[in-house]
Amino acid sequence: MRIKRLAKTHLNRLNEIDRTERIRILFTYKEGELEEERVAYKVPPWSDEKVHSLIDLVRPELDKGGVLFGALDGEKLAGVAVLGNRPICGDDGMLQFVLLHVSEGCRRMGVATKLAGKVIKTAKERGAKRLYISATPSDSALGFYFSLGAKLAPKVDKELYELEPEDIHLVLDL
Repeated sequence: MRIKRLAKTHLNRLNEIDRTERIRILFTYKEGELEEERVAYKVPPWSDEKVHSLIDLVRPELDKGGVLFGALDGEKLAGVAVLGNRPICGDDGMLQFVLLHVSEGCRRMGVATKLAGKVIKTAKERGAKRLYISATPSDSALGFYFSLGAKLAPKVDKELYELEPEDIHLVLDL
């Protein structure tokens, strides 16, 4: 598996990522705490509409100087990570970890950790002290970010909250 920086033209390859997943626990944020709910939910493959929606989310970040990293399994795109390039919550020392997805068959093999490592390294090179993460409220996503050292965000970015109000908002000190 090769991890490398990609051009924004690679966004049209997001549909190569197998987004399917079985979610057994979802979290909600209430009164400063995470509440756990047992579920049996199967995340379907991305539709063309969802891929276009992700591209619409990510392209403006890349246009503003953000960075797209890809995990390539041979020539197939098996994972992506995106670092934004604008301050979050009015904090010049905090950039957004915009996106992280790894194909189902490549999970639990260190791919997400390597992609996150590239995002963290680049953020530090840009002078960031923290990363802001708007995470899917699943046990796998939150477990991953917590394993990196992320904590619940003390202040939620209003714009990102309005975009995905069910996400769990985190901050990772670098």
